[in-house]
Amino acid sequence: MTLERIIIKIKFNYRRIKNCGSPAGVVRKIIQRAKRRHAVKQFGHKSYPSEETRKFEETCKFEKAPKISILVPLYNTPEAFLRDMIESVKAQTYSNWELCLADGSTEDHPEVAATVKEYATGDERIVYHKLARNGGISENTNECLKLASGEYIGLLDHDDLIHPEALFLYAREIEKQDPDFIYCDEATFKKGSIDKIRNIHFKPDFAPDNLLANNYICHFSVFKRSLLEGTELFRSAYDGSQDHDMILRLTGKAKRIVHVPRILYYWRFHQGSTSAGLDAKMYAIDAAKNAISDFLSNHGFKDYEITSSRALETIFRIKYKPVSNPLVSIIIPNKDHAADLKRCIESVEEKSTYGNYEIIIVENNSTTAEISELYRELAAKYSNLRVITYKGEFNYSAINNFAVKETKGEYLLFLNNDTKVITPDWIEELLPLAERENTGAVGARLLYDNKHVQHAGIVLGLGEHRAAGHIFHNVDYDNIGYMGKMCYIQNVSAVTGACMMVSRAKFDAVGGFNEDLKIALNDVDFCLKLRAKGLLNVFNPYCELYHYESKSRGKDTDKEKAERYSREVNLFKEIWHEVLDQGDPYFNPNLSLDHPEYTVKV
Repeated sequence: MTLERIIIKIKFNYRRIKNCGSPAGVVRKIIQRAKRRHAVKQFGHKSYPSEETRKFEETCKFEKAPKISILVPLYNTPEAFLRDMIESVKAQTYSNWELCLADGSTEDHPEVAATVKEYATGDERIVYHKLARNGGISENTNECLKLASGEYIGLLDHDDLIHPEALFLYAREIEKQDPDFIYCDEATFKKGSIDKIRNIHFKPDFAPDNLLANNYICHFSVFKRSLLEGTELFRSAYDGSQDHDMILRLTGKAKRIVHVPRILYYWRFHQGSTSAGLDAKMYAIDAAKNAISDFLSNHGFKDYEITSSRALETIFRIKYKPVSNPLVSIIIPNKDHAADLKRCIESVEEKSTYGNYEIIIVENNSTTAEISELYRELAAKYSNLRVITYKGEFNYSAINNFAVKETKGEYLLFLNNDTKVITPDWIEELLPLAERENTGAVGARLLYDNKHVQHAGIVLGLGEHRAAGHIFHNVDYDNIGYMGKMCYIQNVSAVTGACMMVSRAKFDAVGGFNEDLKIALNDVDFCLKLRAKGLLNVFNPYCELYHYESKSRGKDTDKEKAERYSREVNLFKEIWHEVLDQGDPYFNPNLSLDHPEYTVKV
């Protein structure tokens, strides 16, 4: 990029200059974006196998080598799109596939049948059936299924493409892991070329809360045919979001779900396609809501509300209600900092709409008369508040473990003294998630006083120490996040202990906080212990608090803090080295761990 071009961009990006702090910051961002645009090019034709790789994959022998039947309903498909789709299947390096085409095209589109028959001549793997009528996307796809003979079923839209290695990589996962359901990353392309990528969706591994709110799995779904026993493929009542409905039902039954972190599906962006915008298929909104509601109802949920989020009409906010009215114990460690603590307590007491809670303040080595007076004032004013004393040195883990023994609540809410409640129903946003049997810790969205994001979930390996870091750190409040991630409840590896709810039973089951991690990463360690028990940790962006970044940890020198942090980071990495080596399942390996936003590796 030339200096002249950079100067032009700076002139037209005054807002970014202010956000970055200086024109130099804008220059860095512009260069970084240019590098990302260059990196994206590797996911088009450059990602196709070389002749040597193709030869290896075509001759590779699999013990299982399952037949994969790809279902494609046709309807007045433009000939160029149809040819591209068929050729992308025929170009597969894995050969045991079957392409099942059910054609619901109108009589004025005879070229659809003619084109298919041209390709089918001499290739018995292409199976074609002309439907008597067009029954819509669900019915036509179900007709495709009747043509299929494979033990695995794949779904491909008539105007999209799959990567030449898609089926080979899926067959390899079938050989290694015997999955019930497989999916991959995908890209939207424009102007008829996969080298002109418009958007890339780098997905997490299976995340059930993400899937409820957003059909992030979408393409390229391949699953065992046996998974359909007792259920349908597509249901016409959910046309427009039939994929979401189907994926919810099938993943709900699957024992093993595998994500292949490669872009293996190319979604064509054109007028009339779903990828071109929601206006093309507005009915998808209601269909998706109904699919989510049906799934939740069938899994025992009764009180919930589903509304479209600000990110996109088909990305949803699901608001649950508590199943019961349990006592919630709010635990707040404190040393001095009377103003911070008073602000925190008053925000809880004055704003909270949930009434059944107690507050346990854990006094730890305060020295001022001011804080002693505040304790007396708060205890006199609020009958549900108690002050207990922990006399040892500051150890976040030990303090909270000590406090838990003094609580009466069925649910524990760990809260920093430098927070302030924003959403009045903050407890109601956390509690119903914590009540679920499969949930571990539940965290909130925390904001700095300038409303930039402080916490929106924790990613393992993020940051210079490669231990763990806050994703979306310091982005604007209105930022919807990568693929709308700031706008729906989702699964994460960990949440911060600055505001974290967990059931007392699950806290006890994992032994509470690790007291060897006195200050750093104890919350992440705790969440990983929950995850190791098979529990889901959840981030809820609709529970919001300010977090003012407390200074109450003492007056250690910068050197002392750095050395202490380094020791605890090393201990954390020693404990969880295998987990860290595997990578964060909720953060795609194609994304950079150097940046707190979702940035493609360069």
